[in-house]
Amino acid sequence: MADAIDRKLYLGPKLRVLRRELGLNQTRMAEELGVSPSYLNHLERNQRPLSAQMLLRLANVYDIDIRDFTARATDGGSGELSEILSDALVRDIGIARDEVLEVSENYPGVSEAIARFYRALSDLRRLPGEAAAGERGPAPLVAPIDWLRETIARAGNHFAEIDAGAEAIAAQLSHDPALLQAQLRARLSDRHGMAVQVLRADVLAGTLRHYDMHRRRLMLSERLAASGRLFAIAYHLCAQELADAIAAQVARAAPPDEDSRRLATIALTNYAAAALIMPYDRIRQAAEQCRHDLPVLRDRFGVSSEQLAHRLTSLNRTGARGIPFFMVRMDRAGIISKRFDGEAWPFARYGSTCPRWDAHDAGAVDEVNVQLIETLDERRFVTLAMALPQPPGARGRAVIALGCEAKHASRIVHADGIDPDKDDAVEVGPTCHLCERRACPDRALPPVTRALDLHGYERTSAPFPFRRV
Repeated sequence: MADAIDRKLYLGPKLRVLRRELGLNQTRMAEELGVSPSYLNHLERNQRPLSAQMLLRLANVYDIDIRDFTARATDGGSGELSEILSDALVRDIGIARDEVLEVSENYPGVSEAIARFYRALSDLRRLPGEAAAGERGPAPLVAPIDWLRETIARAGNHFAEIDAGAEAIAAQLSHDPALLQAQLRARLSDRHGMAVQVLRADVLAGTLRHYDMHRRRLMLSERLAASGRLFAIAYHLCAQELADAIAAQVARAAPPDEDSRRLATIALTNYAAAALIMPYDRIRQAAEQCRHDLPVLRDRFGVSSEQLAHRLTSLNRTGARGIPFFMVRMDRAGIISKRFDGEAWPFARYGSTCPRWDAHDAGAVDEVNVQLIETLDERRFVTLAMALPQPPGARGRAVIALGCEAKHASRIVHADGIDPDKDDAVEVGPTCHLCERRACPDRALPPVTRALDLHGYERTSAPFPFRRV
């Protein structure tokens, strides 16, 4: 807060976005804040700075976190816009970085619109000619997975109503994962007439779980780990008892099509199941007490590494926040299958991550691979990676990785021995085609922002030498 008082804050775009999210016009918001509509208009147009008194009013009236609201704009929005504007279609325009920063900071709606158009263009580029011609019908304007990722990001991966509902159920149940599974089975049976059966893998024919709606039976494969069985039972209980809260949240998100609605319903039911098994206050306090010891937390709550990682990214309750982690799931080749950007995702939002990031080289399932990395703008992050068990029939293993700004290192036991300020960090970039590190020996592509500087009489240690300007 002191930092906010010491500097003049021109937060017009943020104030405007907040007002629109609350569904208020300027007259109504001005009335609730006790100021004139013309003064509020000046604030929104950055013609007047936001005073400390006005910040306190905003925090009290609308229950916002002042730290988040006054945080200096990160390079995340401008980074994504820069990445989009480096596409070959518009690269020759040579849009200056200060123009990109101005648009991303002052016109977030414009940036979001450009991002949506680009995602739609990327989807069309991937479609075969027949599909593009309309054989499968018109494609959605925004791919359901992209829409869901944006929706979760806007909410900070935290859904208070669902969390509260799951906590209320968990308060009636045991903390012991083994007892919890038995209690969840009994609750499904007694309250909802649903039975749970574990069947041979060949009976389910490659399916890990299946719900028979006619016989009201939840059938689980014998190949499903204990954490998977617990989660599946919790999922179906939440689908019954938190259906209204989940449906209300989906409705507020306003999915653009049926596929997006179904995907959101599944995702939020998964969220509810995680909140039931790992209730908010209990998982947050346990994480702080053991200093985010991932294997300890995983075993204490009877969950998988992936389930735990998801939950740790959702601890965003006002007044009781956890470490703001980002999360990614990827294979050994670095191909991303799942991602939550959090507050400070250090890589590109399209394409692959930096090859110098060692997360995809995680070793044993119980081993946490720790790395200190530094981005082009000299921000430092601590990342934690764990290999996931190899699924039946799969040829390779995936990796789950969590990361946060290095300033949180003292709260993480796996980072003991690392000095986040003084130790050498691995220099990484957003992704090869956007990275301007000249001496990187691991580069796979030249940067699209620079011209190559090739000479027959010289070969540098780094591939693709390029001009500084």
